[in-house]
Amino acid sequence: MTATEILIRVLADRAELADLVARHSLWIDEGRYDETDRLFTEDVVVKSPRGEAHGIKELIELVSAHHVYARTLHSKSNLVIEVDGETATVRAHDVAVFVIDDKTEAVAAGILRYGARRTEGGWRFDRLEITSIAVTEALDRAL
Repeated sequence: MTATEILIRVLADRAELADLVARHSLWIDEGRYDETDRLFTEDVVVKSPRGEAHGIKELIELVSAHHVYARTLHSKSNLVIEVDGETATVRAHDVAVFVIDDKTEAVAAGILRYGARRTEGGWRFDRLEITSIAVTEALDRAL
């Protein structure tokens, strides 16, 4: 490959991985569980303060059991993407608002560490570790 072709591949990989992170937020916020295989490998391992999941089925069960809010809004930022051939890591900050009901909400912040690998269908996350940084109690809603 030429230097230009290598650069294009690196930039394309980084763009695809950043898109996966953004789609992860939509997956949670909009309950797009039918798109799980577009984000995660079948053998994904997820570790979070709310539990651990091995595989897509357990991941959906874990998320469904704990995201019982009226709405959520996850915002991921400060992506640090490292590509190493057919594997990659992505580190992201995540701030989430959890609308509990018409009168209350909560806010959480954490660090997400994704592992990814290139598959026939493109990049997919094969692991995710969530480290909680801060979580509020229920707060009165202003709007």
